[in-house]
Amino acid sequence: MLTEKSEKLSEKRGQYSFVVSKDVNKIEIKKAVEDRYQVTVEAVNTVVMPAKEKSRSTRAGLIRGRKPSYKKAIVTLSEGESINFFGDI
Repeated sequence: MLTEKSEKLSEKRGQYSFVVSKDVNKIEIKKAVEDRYQVTVEAVNTVVMPAKEKSRSTRAGLIRGRKPSYKKAIVTLSEGESINFFGDI
């Protein structure tokens, strides 16, 4: 997940955020990040983001719906390590 807040966290503190499946735990997230990016993970924090009500106006009237909930993992890396998502763009 790439937002302004997650970008600042990755630059200053070495924390990166990922959207993960709701049924994985912190140990599985740590192993997956270490295997995929070849880094050392210090800590993993998780939070389940709640679903949100959304509505929009159209010619036919007001359309209401929901955005689903999701689980977000905030991974803290060891000092001096980083993940380069975009490579050499």
